[in-house]
Amino acid sequence: MLTGSLLTLPAHAQNYPITSDQRTTAQQVASRGVPLAELSSTAPDTYVVKRGDTLWGISGMYLQRAWRWPELWGMNLQSIPNPHLIFPGQTLYLEKIDGYARLRTTPAGGASPTETVRVSPRTRSDSLAGTALPTLQPHLIEPFLVEPLVVDELTLSQAPRLVATTEERVLMASGDRAYALGPQGSPLVLAPGVPRQYRVFRNAVAMKDPTSGEILGYEAQYVGRAELVRSQATEETPDGKGGATVEIVPATVDLTGGKEEMRAGDRLLPAPARGYTSYAPRAPQIPVDASVVSIYGGAAVHYAAQNQVVAINKGARDGIEAGHVLTVLTKGARVKDLTDGKRTMIKLPSENNGVAMVFRTFDRVSYALILQVQEGVRVGDHMVNPQ
Repeated sequence: MLTGSLLTLPAHAQNYPITSDQRTTAQQVASRGVPLAELSSTAPDTYVVKRGDTLWGISGMYLQRAWRWPELWGMNLQSIPNPHLIFPGQTLYLEKIDGYARLRTTPAGGASPTETVRVSPRTRSDSLAGTALPTLQPHLIEPFLVEPLVVDELTLSQAPRLVATTEERVLMASGDRAYALGPQGSPLVLAPGVPRQYRVFRNAVAMKDPTSGEILGYEAQYVGRAELVRSQATEETPDGKGGATVEIVPATVDLTGGKEEMRAGDRLLPAPARGYTSYAPRAPQIPVDASVVSIYGGAAVHYAAQNQVVAINKGARDGIEAGHVLTVLTKGARVKDLTDGKRTMIKLPSENNGVAMVFRTFDRVSYALILQVQEGVRVGDHMVNPQ
């Protein structure tokens, strides 16, 4: 058991992003809480935090608009100095006074005993951050932190490529040994400071702005992982005339994971370092009007549902950041007006269709996770500032 005072340790807080705007918002509402009108109609009077809960889920339980979690945090700024350090086992108490509400970690009107937080047994040297609630369920985002890749066409075409497997098979899978060649002048070698872990990609599909048709980048299709185990080399074979023929010997790689079968011609790009990422959902401080460029998963996928990923035509250069929450709008349908006798084509207004959160940005493109949605999200649908 760990006392509530451990929740205030600065070392923990440094592991999680809290923006100055979020801190300011929380401080503004800390004294009295949030208006009752901002509460969800089903907000519970008491709630015991469980394993599997997320900050997003708890915010949605108490607030009508989950991205406004700084207000939830601000309801009890003294007891919860860092919203990312809410642990399973804590009890939250909802207090309503004079038209405002706040959350407490002790019952209203009672004493303020040292709070006990129950966590799984662990040594004191182990970080408590692993028991704190994540913003979202990690499995929803983690695969997409390494899978989607937006590159220019030249980068992929000049990357090392798979050329063969041990048994001259056309298709390769996880567990197979394969061979790869680096581009001319840049052989694949085992050396200090040189990557050994690679991701395997195929194709480079143009990502076009649905409005202007402009190419925003190229999305490479992720197919698997590979580890470099032997350097690329050259061998000299005597030609019987006093000379020798120089032959290139490809590098050896082991295929260590596959989303689908790999084949000769697939490209290798260094795998990024894996690290814990915690997102701070928040409304953008800039006006946003983005369009859905594509739905991750291939051209055969026409609609994105909840927990699926889409790409939008705004990126880092437009001020889009990981954690930005956006409202998803339907693309207003075009229909015939059957009431005026002329059957004029009219465009119906766009409607609020759900909520998405940006989790990865590139220069001109970003990826967003659909958190809530009523109807399937299509290419061309808009995402705007939260409403």
